[in-house]
Amino acid sequence: MKIGVIDYGMGNLFSVEQALKRLGCDVFVTADEKELDSADALLLPGVGAFPDAMKRLAETNLDGYLQKVKAENRPLLGICLGMQLLFEESEEVEPTKGLGFFKGSIKRFSGMNEDKAYRVPHMGWNELIVTNRPTWLKGEAPAEHVYFVHSFYATQMDAAELVAYADYSGIHVPGIVANGSITGMQFHPEKSGALGVYLLKQWLEGVVSC
Repeated sequence: MKIGVIDYGMGNLFSVEQALKRLGCDVFVTADEKELDSADALLLPGVGAFPDAMKRLAETNLDGYLQKVKAENRPLLGICLGMQLLFEESEEVEPTKGLGFFKGSIKRFSGMNEDKAYRVPHMGWNELIVTNRPTWLKGEAPAEHVYFVHSFYATQMDAAELVAYADYSGIHVPGIVANGSITGMQFHPEKSGALGVYLLKQWLEGVVSC
């Protein structure tokens, strides 16, 4: 299977690339649309600030390309910031429009919930609680926890698009979201041990079945 990792200059590309290769995928990293068109599925990584990422996508014309990917119902997985870019907007640094594939806004953890302080960023292992199981997610998971590193999270989203969440200090943090061929994972599956490998493998097998 050919997986195209979208290179717009803001992603931890090496770790994602290596994780996919360990699962037997033919992986290439590029910003070239013709090359990306040859992929069976696409992956949108991301590390950094939301406005910078959207600016880079616009400068490389990849924002328009991703709209075409959605319109053509092609499989796309966004990871960490890559997932956040799939939402309507973000308040990070300054109000910025996202790709709009999912309903909702990206907001910063306040650090307080019901008069109790909690740490920001949300960093470390959290249990992943499945609420809606998509067709590609089958069988029993080998573990329960995944690894998060982020200060912003998705809010006001459509409950039907939420696959799984993590409870962080009483806040339900969307961990996996799905809308048709578009999937997002807020955590880092490539750093999440057995469960991360399982989820990537399940998603890849779902791509094949489609």
